[in-house]
Amino acid sequence: MATARKRQVSLTDTKYYHCVSRCVRRAYLCGEDKVTGQSYEHRRGWIEDKLLELSKVFCIDVCAYAVMSNHTHTVLYVDDVKAKRLSDKAIIIRWHKLFKGTILSHKFLQGERLDSAQQTFLNKDIEQFRERLASISWFMRVLNESIARKANKEDNCTGRFWEGRFKSQALLDEAALAACMAYVDLNPIRAKMADKPETSDYTSVKTRCEHAKEGKQPKHLARFAGSPRKHMPKGLPFELKSYLELVELTGRCMRADKRGAISPINSPILDRLNIAPENWQKLTTQFTKVFHGAVGRPQKLDNYCASLEIKRRANYKQCEKLLA
Repeated sequence: MATARKRQVSLTDTKYYHCVSRCVRRAYLCGEDKVTGQSYEHRRGWIEDKLLELSKVFCIDVCAYAVMSNHTHTVLYVDDVKAKRLSDKAIIIRWHKLFKGTILSHKFLQGERLDSAQQTFLNKDIEQFRERLASISWFMRVLNESIARKANKEDNCTGRFWEGRFKSQALLDEAALAACMAYVDLNPIRAKMADKPETSDYTSVKTRCEHAKEGKQPKHLARFAGSPRKHMPKGLPFELKSYLELVELTGRCMRADKRGAISPINSPILDRLNIAPENWQKLTTQFTKVFHGAVGRPQKLDNYCASLEIKRRANYKQCEKLLA
């Protein structure tokens, strides 16, 4: 039986989550169907554009993504603090970019005076909007529904485009976050759809590489804030340069024509996270096969399960073996 979404998300334990959406029947509905030869490659662009567009509206940052031929991977950061800090007006403006809103929300933006009863109803709506703008479920719902409608219209058909629901994994510490991001960014290389990170179409690592050439970080992706320190700004707890080098080295080891050319993977980020090179290889090639739930070091996993009152620790042995 599938676990309810509210039983998988605990923002007190982590704000990072790995989400996976698969096309129904796992058909080639986003890439090129090798059987019929028909190309749906342009739909991968739809997903990438919509994903980055939503990151500007929701209080959710995109840390990594990869749009494959029949599924998508995203690593998301829920910025609930930002959602709470935004003014009522800002919340309504953001919500109206996604939905029509209510009569009262439009009156509010137009500066019309509301009586006490109307204001009470509006306040309830605003709190609901605020909660949904920091919800992974609503983020994925808006993303997947919009793509499904567009694809069905193009195909002149009805019915499901995606499987019933997306899968999500809580990433409980820096080691789990780094491994999952690298796994996502290297998906096209592992699937032999690309041979280098900077040529992996529809991935976050390609976007980051393009901006890094100009000494910048993309505005629509979560920023790398550097190694953890006392006054840590918002952002991913790694150095951008170290992460890109790590992905490059890992990708070169994964390629069939260069297997064993780099041995072992030595990187400052792996030293700091205390992940053995052999474990790193397994994490970045088999992340979703090895882990089927929350991921993190044993102590973090214990705290997460305690917060959500989960008795069964599904990944405990694997986390202890690969991340401890």
